[in-house]
Amino acid sequence: VQLQASGGGLVPAGGSLRLSCVYSGHGFSSYAIGWFRQAPGKEREFVAGFTWNGATTDYADSVKGRFTISRDHAKTTIYLQMNSLKPEDTALYYCASTLLAHLKSRVDNWGQGTQVTVSS
Repeated sequence: VQLQASGGGLVPAGGSLRLSCVYSGHGFSSYAIGWFRQAPGKEREFVAGFTWNGATTDYADSVKGRFTISRDHAKTTIYLQMNSLKPEDTALYYCASTLLAHLKSRVDNWGQGTQVTVSS
């Protein structure tokens, strides 16, 4: 499995960005897949994801109502639409997948990060 993330950039507070992650390999429709982020000096944290089989979506409390995760099966791509961005959303965003039911349990594959910077 390979994960290729893109779409980061510099935006003002209140702005929007859409991240993309292309999934290469088997199991796109089955595996739990989603996004983490890591800000400077902080631990990597879960942001949003699909659970195994795409049954449900889950979001960190800090992004609920502002971020939306979606997927395109034909393109084996997931997206993270980020609206109403805040300076505290500034971080390196990683795409991730796991064989388990939820990304919070374990991550088996990481993509490279894409930088999101929100200016105040």
